[in-house]
Amino acid sequence: MFKNYHIVIFKDREGGFRKLRLRGWLGVFFFLLLCGSAGSAVYFFSYYTESAVLRHKLDEANRLLREQAGQILSFTAKLQSLEQDVRRVQQFDSKLRVFLNVDKDTAEESAENGEESSRSSGDLNNPLLLARHRELFLRRAHSLVDELVDAVRLEEADQQTLITMLRLNKDSLLSTPSIWPVRGTLTSGFGWRRSPLSGAGRMHQGLDISNRIGTPVRAPARGSVTFSAMDGAYGLCIVIDHGNGIATRYGHLSKSSVKVGDYVQRGDVIGLVGNTGRSTGPHLHYEVHVRGVPVNPMRYILN
Repeated sequence: MFKNYHIVIFKDREGGFRKLRLRGWLGVFFFLLLCGSAGSAVYFFSYYTESAVLRHKLDEANRLLREQAGQILSFTAKLQSLEQDVRRVQQFDSKLRVFLNVDKDTAEESAENGEESSRSSGDLNNPLLLARHRELFLRRAHSLVDELVDAVRLEEADQQTLITMLRLNKDSLLSTPSIWPVRGTLTSGFGWRRSPLSGAGRMHQGLDISNRIGTPVRAPARGSVTFSAMDGAYGLCIVIDHGNGIATRYGHLSKSSVKVGDYVQRGDVIGLVGNTGRSTGPHLHYEVHVRGVPVNPMRYILN
């Protein structure tokens, strides 16, 4: 014999009621199951809706992070480009100071500062810094920008001073070697190296610039030709005295276009690239001497 169960639902505003009759405990069970299913459906629907909103916000946050990472990398590239520009100006400043023989220590200090800036900016390429310390990176980047801006302002002031000095020393500048004597590939620089002929270590007193035989060699500044003949290991060689204790030497030429006593201007053709003397191939050996001492010609090349 099944018992009847009644569920009465009162209508608060209308004052009426509704009665639901259930037969036996099985009916009550199904009723409770229906209510539980409806409640679960409502709960999971709200959970799904909230999850969808959170997922959308997460996707949006990830998109913004990717955009910020791209902007940071772009910012890093601009910083590195700016730093290279500053270092190039500092190097040019150093060479001008060598020409004018002023503030040599200051020029060397500027070069060292440029190297320090380069080491500092190397941190900008650290992926761990970009991924985990974005705020720290941005602070460091802004600090580096301020340093570069200050360096640019100082260089601008120094350049104005140097320009004034150059105007006052125009004759000295015209007599100072400042251009490449020949176009080609720099195959060996100034300093200690292993000799390609003997294999022994020795001091290389100039630059080796490789090019085809017959390529024109030009005077890097005005001066007087003091030597033009064969000179042992140098082969066919030319020496130009530029005054103020500066002289330049050109070795391994195939032809000389000048003779002793000739006065040349910057850009004049003085000979042709060759392979004479102790040479492993066609190239120009170029030296700069200051008061008889060989120095690195790169210090004097502006272009």
